[in-house]
Amino acid sequence: MAFQKVGGRAVGAAVLVASALVLAGCGKSDDAKSPTQVAARVNSDEISVHQINNVLARTPNLKPEQVELASSRVLERLIDQELLVQRAIDKKLDRSPQVMQAIETSRREILSRSYMEQFAATAEPPAPAAIQAFYDENPALFAERRIYTLQELNITVGPDKVEALRAAVAAAGNLNNVVTWLRDNNLPFQVGGGVRAAEQLPLEALPRFASMKDGQTGLVQTPQGVLVIYLAASRPQPLDLAAATPFIERFLLNRTKADMARDELKRLRDVAQIEYMGKFTAPTAAAPAEAAPATALDAAATPLPAAADAVPAAVAPATEAISTQALEKGMSGLK
Repeated sequence: MAFQKVGGRAVGAAVLVASALVLAGCGKSDDAKSPTQVAARVNSDEISVHQINNVLARTPNLKPEQVELASSRVLERLIDQELLVQRAIDKKLDRSPQVMQAIETSRREILSRSYMEQFAATAEPPAPAAIQAFYDENPALFAERRIYTLQELNITVGPDKVEALRAAVAAAGNLNNVVTWLRDNNLPFQVGGGVRAAEQLPLEALPRFASMKDGQTGLVQTPQGVLVIYLAASRPQPLDLAAATPFIERFLLNRTKADMARDELKRLRDVAQIEYMGKFTAPTAAAPAEAAPATALDAAATPLPAAADAVPAAVAPATEAISTQALEKGMSGLK
């Protein structure tokens, strides 16, 4: 479960917007009008500064110098949205069964998430001893942390051919020979890889990566087949306890919140009267939900600082311009 960050640049930026718009409403003359929280009027309805701030609070990586431009863009988007909302109401779309159902679904999701966030907010921060223990138990993440340059072959293969593939990889010596064997055996595969820090790897597989030496190849079972990983190179980049403490604290706190949320949901189910109707019956056993592999610190609010080349440029956040996608993400909270 993700929890919205309070504080930091986003909220600071929102405060600056509010201040700027309030000051803009104050004239220099004595008879100037009092400050207003209205940013614009659209026909008979108003758009407030609070709405702008709400969007900016959901816009990541927003710098103070970008606030004025961002607030203007947000306001224009809110005006467009308000015009469409007014037309939808004029056409009585708000009474459409599909729209009413969508609104009710959103209301339920917001309420349930809000309760769980409020409940989990009572979690106590981890004690220094717990932080120290986590640091000591995960040397590959901290004291012996490395940056890995990996080449990967994601192979779709049935269980009956896994042993043959394993033998072929052991005899191949390099990935080019593995690719040749795969093509000769008509096995589909995809090529991948990149530069990744220890915390960007699956936590459960990290000890195996840490034990590998440059030039070695490893196999990892996947639901679809096998992942062949070649460690082309690596370099140490350790973190001492002082540098790692903020990130460990966030990780352990978020893990505690997730545990609390799961336990609270179980408690609510235990005390509730739940009766399955029609074709629906109570599950006989709780099946584990499938999920993407958890990365080492994927529950932390802030990832560990990695090498400059550890994050591909294609996914690195833009810092010199206001991202349209970021603004749209912020706007999504108002829809």
